[in-house]
Amino acid sequence: MDKQSKYRELLSQIEVFANVEDKAISVLSNCAAVMKMVFPKEYFWVGFYIVDGNELVLGPFQGTPACTRIKHGRGVCGTAWKEGRSIVVEDVEEFPGHIACSSLSRSEVVVPIFSEGIVVGEIDIDSTELSTFDDMDREYLEKAAEIIAPFMARLATV
Repeated sequence: MDKQSKYRELLSQIEVFANVEDKAISVLSNCAAVMKMVFPKEYFWVGFYIVDGNELVLGPFQGTPACTRIKHGRGVCGTAWKEGRSIVVEDVEEFPGHIACSSLSRSEVVVPIFSEGIVVGEIDIDSTELSTFDDMDREYLEKAAEIIAPFMARLATV
């Protein structure tokens, strides 16, 4: 299956979770699991960070243990939050201030999740390969973020 077909499948599964469950933590947990399941080779680590005041706090994820708190403006996640935009990083070693939660991470994509124009959380995905992510990943993950936004907003403390 090509990448675009995988993303279409992913979005349809995320929509199902969003329509059958009202508990935010359950929706995010299943979304992380299906993201890892649909892209097992590409996604080394996939998960959510939730805004809690001036920090991002680790939410549901699939992969190795991760950083539990990230300050506003720090690393890829903190920068995406501060700038309110998705960031695709071909080589994390080249990103100024990159936070190495895992030395295995080589490339990354971070997509902010918005509620009423405010960042309430993020989708964070790492790969063990360089240049794994591109505009197609960003575009489809931004669509996923729109579906997930109402659930993330329930957990965030902004």
